[in-house]
Amino acid sequence: MKIWHQSFTVLDDVPHYRDALERHLRTVAAPGTEVHLHGMKPGTYPSDYPGTHIRYAYLSGLHKEQFVHAALRAQDEGYDAFLIATIPDTAYEECRSVVDIPVLAYGHTSVLMAATLGSPVGIVNFIGALEPQLRRNLRSYGLDQIVGPIRQVAAEFTDVMAAYAQPEGLLDAFRVAAREAIAAGASVIVPGEGPLNVFLADHGVSRVDDVPVLDSLGTLLQVAELRARQYRTTRLLPSRRGFDHEQPPRELLDQARAFYGIATALDA
Repeated sequence: MKIWHQSFTVLDDVPHYRDALERHLRTVAAPGTEVHLHGMKPGTYPSDYPGTHIRYAYLSGLHKEQFVHAALRAQDEGYDAFLIATIPDTAYEECRSVVDIPVLAYGHTSVLMAATLGSPVGIVNFIGALEPQLRRNLRSYGLDQIVGPIRQVAAEFTDVMAAYAQPEGLLDAFRVAAREAIAAGASVIVPGEGPLNVFLADHGVSRVDDVPVLDSLGTLLQVAELRARQYRTTRLLPSRRGFDHEQPPRELLDQARAFYGIATALDA
């Protein structure tokens, strides 16, 4: 089985995270599963920090095309599933509508699976500006009633990256934020952005006190393996009914993308 992992970061800009991510997913993958890591196109952001764009609706929307382009490539190149490995689930509806292979998204999948462990679900992340996007997504998924507090770790992106070499400060900061979420009612914690999730998994953090901490990316991969097997054996597909799900003919899709020069720009 071959799975395409698509990050919202330029992975080569953050080698500590890239290497830890590769190591972690290799550990949780089933025997025979290959996970191929893909990041955003080099130069996408003005620095190694994607949060400079992620807080703005228009700039975040522009980056959807990289995810759609990647999903189409994944299907054309014979991948068994496509992972949107960022908690705001960038281009989730778009990707799911244009390909038949399973498309799994970090935010949607991790909240669904966390709800099997406890309710309400709390989210702990480090980019506070993501909360409006997360709340909007949860409403569209019909999951807003099972997610309670969203709390932030007192750390910046650079602190999270530095913690891969010096972990104690971030471990303490996460526990403080998780306990705030627990005090506000959370019965299970979903770590937010991928770098924080992988850092916690790398250090064996699976509980804070008596509350479970989900390995969001590991769970995403394992659910993708299940969906890939379902697709392979029964051709299980998502709904193709309605605006959010109906699949455009590939010729129509390619013509529209060619008009805007999308494929040419992203393949350059």
